[in-house]
Amino acid sequence: MKKGERNIERCLKYFDFFCKKDLNSLENIFSDEIILRDWEIHEEGKSNVLLANKRIFDSVESIDSEPINIYSEGNTVIAELQITINNSIVELIVDVISFDDDKNIINIRAYKG
Repeated sequence: MKKGERNIERCLKYFDFFCKKDLNSLENIFSDEIILRDWEIHEEGKSNVLLANKRIFDSVESIDSEPINIYSEGNTVIAELQITINNSIVELIVDVISFDDDKNIINIRAYKG
């Protein structure tokens, strides 16, 4: 399996863990130096990013993500996603996810659109 395919698989696991609100599994795939940035949040460090994720999880009943397109180059994956919140609110999001040398997620940048 090629590096890009492995990174796409890692991203799909991340999306699955996120939708299941599985903080323990997210902790295992995040780098200690992870940075999370979107249109509302900027957090650095594993504990802060996990806390930001928990706040998101606590604010919604359900989250589902459906990948529309996924691209991989080097240590970065770009995923165009349709996010459904509470079975009704639909958002189109682009995630840019980078991996460190240990294959953990070190950077998540999310953009609306």
